[in-house]
Amino acid sequence: MRYELSDHEWTAIKPMLPNKPRGVRRVNDRRVLNGIFWVLRSGAPWRDPPKNYGPRTTCYNRFVRWRRAGVWDRIMDALAAGRDAAMQMIDTSVVREHQHGACIADNNHQDMGRSRGPPTSKIHAVVDANGSPVHLALTPGEAHDNRLCSVLLSALLPQTMLLADRGYDADWIWELARQQGAWANIPPKRNRKDAICFSPYLYRARNMIERFFNKIKQCRRVATRYDKLAANYLAFVKLASIRIWLRANEPAP
Repeated sequence: MRYELSDHEWTAIKPMLPNKPRGVRRVNDRRVLNGIFWVLRSGAPWRDPPKNYGPRTTCYNRFVRWRRAGVWDRIMDALAAGRDAAMQMIDTSVVREHQHGACIADNNHQDMGRSRGPPTSKIHAVVDANGSPVHLALTPGEAHDNRLCSVLLSALLPQTMLLADRGYDADWIWELARQQGAWANIPPKRNRKDAICFSPYLYRARNMIERFFNKIKQCRRVATRYDKLAANYLAFVKLASIRIWLRANEPAP
């Protein structure tokens, strides 16, 4: 099926999966991963994966267990280590919350918020020059775009060019980039008094991060938030990003 891992993708990801030879033999990892990616891409509930992916509880339990163990984070970090450091782009995208993902009562830590309309979450992303994801985070939908800049941009490398839209035009962001030896190319706000250096020509490359959001939102589990837990939803965003990296590194036929 078109959602399943190719042989190249499986070869790349297999060494990064947990491997405990002792104890009861585990259900085939590739089959379970294919079931998880099927849920990610189709947006179906966990009870609906086809039977050829094995027990539905195994797919869900493996997804949650590996999320808690940091497996998805380690795979994402390992793949992102090969990023193009010449340029990075930062932006956000709002995701509408489905009624099935309604926040648990009296729980204010699930990154759901309301500014106008229904509750939403906001995906914060940093991508490289090829539009491949480097860092990801989640906040409530009403949070300002630059709330997590100090965290997401903490690993900027010297000589890197940072592209961002006008919402990131703040003196402290320019200073953050300068301290790390990077150069920010951000269009100035209309009320900015101090002149800044900005290149509209270089800014045209920022469409790569918009393409990234379009790619991950082809996965229905990302395009609409069905998960109550922020950790589970962010894990799905990272899984979609992992798939982008795997396909980007796949050799041409």
